[in-house]
Amino acid sequence: MAAMAAAAEAADEAERARGRRAALSFATIAVVLGLPLWWRTTETYRAALPYADINELGRLPFQLAVPVTVIFTPGSVPKDLPKPLPFRDVQEMEIPINLRTSITSRYEMFYRSTTAREEAVLAAATAREADAALHPLQDTSLGSLAVYVVPEASSLLPQGISVYVGKHRSALVRAGGSLAALRTRLWQLTQVMSFTTSSITTAFSDHVPDGQLGPGAGRHLKSSLGYEITFSLLNPDPKSHTVEWDIEDAVNRYVQPVLDKLSLVANFSVDSQILYYAVLGVTPRFDKESSSFLLSAHSLPHVINPVEARLGSSAASLYPVLNFLLYVPEHSHSPLYIQDKDGAPVSTNAFHSPRWGGIMIYNVEAPASPHTSFPLHINVDMVRVMEVFLGQLRLLFGLSREELPPEFLLESPGNEGLADWELDRLLWAHTVENLATVSTTLTSLAQLLDKIGNIVIKDDVASEVYRAVAAAQSAMAELATGHLHSAFEASKEAVTSSERAFFDPSLLHLLYFPDDQKFAIYIPLFLPMAVPILLSLAKIAREARQRKKEPTKMD
Repeated sequence: MAAMAAAAEAADEAERARGRRAALSFATIAVVLGLPLWWRTTETYRAALPYADINELGRLPFQLAVPVTVIFTPGSVPKDLPKPLPFRDVQEMEIPINLRTSITSRYEMFYRSTTAREEAVLAAATAREADAALHPLQDTSLGSLAVYVVPEASSLLPQGISVYVGKHRSALVRAGGSLAALRTRLWQLTQVMSFTTSSITTAFSDHVPDGQLGPGAGRHLKSSLGYEITFSLLNPDPKSHTVEWDIEDAVNRYVQPVLDKLSLVANFSVDSQILYYAVLGVTPRFDKESSSFLLSAHSLPHVINPVEARLGSSAASLYPVLNFLLYVPEHSHSPLYIQDKDGAPVSTNAFHSPRWGGIMIYNVEAPASPHTSFPLHINVDMVRVMEVFLGQLRLLFGLSREELPPEFLLESPGNEGLADWELDRLLWAHTVENLATVSTTLTSLAQLLDKIGNIVIKDDVASEVYRAVAAAQSAMAELATGHLHSAFEASKEAVTSSERAFFDPSLLHLLYFPDDQKFAIYIPLFLPMAVPILLSLAKIAREARQRKKEPTKMD
């Protein structure tokens, strides 16, 4: 009997040992293989991002280098030049933006004498002829300037004019008698032909305190990769007026040359439409003295909203839309004139709204005979209309010519609508604005991803971020070396990549569930399997403690 009892006890012990080994094996497999595999297969994939480089983008010092070549004609060299020609000089000025960012404008001056060909060209009768003939001889790279210094008594410039600014990238300046006077004129000239403190701070409008911004900071169009231009003819009274406008020919003749030149800045698309029974939404006031209807300046903001509801052009547009409206007043409100803030009539009978477009009122001559049959047939004078619309287009892009000293003379750009140096001013501002936009976009993206840890960061999103950072750094380097065109192209690439990364659909955090929901889903699955293993491990632990105590009790 004792032998059988011992055998039974030995069999039970062996069975318990196998149970302990099985429980330990399951627990080991669950801990060593199960948990890491589950954690790996359920973790959020987050590709590495250059957080340090993104943070440094807002702190990198901007340098805007402007290559300026100063060419002295015979008899114009100041006697107090510090060095014999040719020589180089650098003039710098710091433009404070905020506590983190500052911009240094660096004018790299190269002083030299004229060549034989340039002297022959400068023998022309007028400054306009000289400017046209000098253009093929100049460095045509964007952002560069060429200044020709002529003797103080030169007849090339008109009487009373000290500085002539051509329509390319060159200017004629009288010597002034001393180096100090010449440098003053050169400084004024570079402020006109390159960029100003106000244009740069306006480009950084989102980063500059409101007190440092000028009154026109919010009036210019934001930098964009494209713009859509819509010309609309509003005929609120088709029973009285049959209006025809040759918009296609007018666009090809007057607008397209301007857009061809602006194609370096952005892509443009142009369309047109005619809207009938579209009224302004504001009842004009009748003036008995002039027998006309008047729109006061304070009522103009109320004109746009009712009209914009009929346009329908910006609803499906990916880019900013510029609206140019030609309004033919109804017969009962004709003629209709716009007054300025002082109550005086506006000469163009038009007004523009910043970042939106412009409206021109086109009055129709009253019929000479009271028995005239309606509708009246009207052919719009597109030359007069396009002159107003092109002026408004320049204002929208910030190309208005500021007040200049009386001794300055600016050449008209002609059919192209803007001079080469005006295009450069636009590129300077848009390049800086693009870099500011990239810094803001990437910083916001980095903060978002750092705050919400369960957002997936895919490799293609990370590659767009790296590409944006590299392009922004390249643009800054090109600006510092005076290569405006390559800097602008790099800034556009940086904007495109940063926006692709920021608006990637995979970054929508609502597509993923947080960790507490993850555990709520997986605990009902793993708990039934884990309870037997945990109970077995607890039993093994109790038996181990009992075996340690048994020898002590026997003693």
